[in-house]
Amino acid sequence: MKKIAKVVKMELPGGEAKPGPKLASAGVNMGKFCTDFNAKTADRKGEIVPVIITAYEDKSCDFVIKTSPVAGLILKAAGIQKGSATGRKGPKVGKITRAQLRQIAEYKLPDLNCNDIDAAMKIVEGSANNMGVEVVD
Repeated sequence: MKKIAKVVKMELPGGEAKPGPKLASAGVNMGKFCTDFNAKTADRKGEIVPVIITAYEDKSCDFVIKTSPVAGLILKAAGIQKGSATGRKGPKVGKITRAQLRQIAEYKLPDLNCNDIDAAMKIVEGSANNMGVEVVD
């Protein structure tokens, strides 16, 4: 069994990871990691992809790819660049439909702390409200 040197959580652009200081801090073979990561996330170009990297003492590594952050998915669905600066108290900056909300909740379900789609939808709807994005029927 290999000895774990470090476990690092980071967010990288899907299909476009490059060697750099962020990866150097993980202590992994950057070229190999970037090639493997980019191959596995090529279908997620333009998205921020959370990844957990387990680096071993022999410089090899394993990584687990997580689902994209809820905020990014809501912004994409609403077609806006950023949420409201004042959150739920301020003006609404965009809208998403209940169908889009369900689609995001279904995608995020494996990474959310809940058991069913209704609970997941409530979590995503709360995030949308906090970003100033209205959910419409």
